[in-house]
Amino acid sequence: MSALPATPTAALDGVLQRHGHYPTELLQILIEAQDLEGWLPAPTLTHIAQSLHIPRSRVEGVAGFYSFLYTQPVGRYRVLFSDNITDRMLGNAELMDALCRKLWIEPGKLSEDGLVSIATTSCTGLCDQGPGMLVNGRAIGQLTHRRINEIAEMIRQQRPLELWPAEYFQIGDNIRRKDSLLNLDMKPGAALAAVIELGREGWLQEVQKSNLRGRGGAGFATAVKWASARNASGEPKIIVCNADEGEPGTFKDRVLLNSYADLIFEGMTLAAWAVGASEGFLYLRGEYRYLLPQLEAVLALRREAGLLGRNILHEPCFDFDIRIHLGAGAYVCGEETALIESLEGKRGTPRIRPPFPVTKGYLGRPTVVNNVETLAKTCLIALGGGEAFAASGTAQSAGTKLLSISGDCAAPGIYEYPFGVPIARILEDCGASDTQAVQVGGAAGVCLAGYEFQRRIAYEDVPTAGAFMIFDGSRDLFDVARAFVHFFAHESCGFCTPCRVGTSLLQGFMDKLADGHGAKADLA
Repeated sequence: MSALPATPTAALDGVLQRHGHYPTELLQILIEAQDLEGWLPAPTLTHIAQSLHIPRSRVEGVAGFYSFLYTQPVGRYRVLFSDNITDRMLGNAELMDALCRKLWIEPGKLSEDGLVSIATTSCTGLCDQGPGMLVNGRAIGQLTHRRINEIAEMIRQQRPLELWPAEYFQIGDNIRRKDSLLNLDMKPGAALAAVIELGREGWLQEVQKSNLRGRGGAGFATAVKWASARNASGEPKIIVCNADEGEPGTFKDRVLLNSYADLIFEGMTLAAWAVGASEGFLYLRGEYRYLLPQLEAVLALRREAGLLGRNILHEPCFDFDIRIHLGAGAYVCGEETALIESLEGKRGTPRIRPPFPVTKGYLGRPTVVNNVETLAKTCLIALGGGEAFAASGTAQSAGTKLLSISGDCAAPGIYEYPFGVPIARILEDCGASDTQAVQVGGAAGVCLAGYEFQRRIAYEDVPTAGAFMIFDGSRDLFDVARAFVHFFAHESCGFCTPCRVGTSLLQGFMDKLADGHGAKADLA
């Protein structure tokens, strides 16, 4: 006789047990609890609070902070259209309206039968193959009216996603130009073996020689960050890979996570060797949750090969392992202290600094937070040496940079260039023409006009985390700016008054101008 299916409470208790009833696991518990029923009913929040011995208000506060957690019912098919400016340029609004009409539903609402809900979300990292959407967390790119018609019919038929055409979910890497990193063909463990032979101090010296700086946008010296954490008091030390790639127009980390995961995990382990860390986290943005199974599979293979766990590569006392922690749709968690708050199961609110994470980070322990690309680049240094790495790029910007190119060009995708490449060269390579402006660095970056196209990608000139959005002469740059203002108003965590109030005021101001109610004084 088959066993009876687990009740929601029994299944929820299983989730709680898997996470050890630790309050630090609250966000992961909420994500998995939502998987059980599709949303988070009030009794579920109460049960979690009681089981973790924390106030219910804290549980409700965390659930209400992240946009991918729902405390009200949503559809069995949760459709989220990517609403980055590049998706808008490709007609996402018309496609969303078409799907809503076919399913007799209003945007942002739940259908009467509870079958489907349709809304927008911030950039899903599919800018090179948009318009894009997420359906129950699974990414679909290259949307067309024909594909929308087919999706509407499959939803009406209540066809499981597993039976949808496989090509819908095929998200390509779309690599257009490779340099040292993307050309690296490394056997897993090779970089680790090299740095173990160097010793911890020798390895840190090589990183210092390389002049490697953070690839997440801030450009902080990697060797200085690692040395600060190594010399800080407190154990165990922590390595965090920031894979919360939320800046609009950026998708290079998605490609690295999809096809170069071994480089990322090896880079985290290289950092652990230098710092003396024993615990690692990869913080994976909720929009990339569909990559989780393959990332877990890579980690399992590395454990089997002795590249994670105890006595890595038979090196006594070199113990290090990595866990993947899911985000849930909060742009602000790309900031390192907000990310750490989220790792601790809290709302992703940035901390006041100092203290800095290298001295007091995750659970008060010395913590290194590095970007996906930064960690992957350390494999190049381990295999080729710091001086060889520093030989490319510029004096202040060593090595190469991955660019996520999208917008008005013939060949969007991933391009790897040595630092110092002119904007004009990039535009030529990707087939852009009649270019009016380029937004470098995402919504929080800089907009360059034609007379600035001889400027160069480098920390000392035009720094970027990787976004490179192109707008030709047909685009209204006011619409672009307005879209970015709406993005910031939506994504503000609300902690700081200038951001919380200022973005709302700017949004109202831009909307007033767009509606034709502006005055000359508004443009002064």
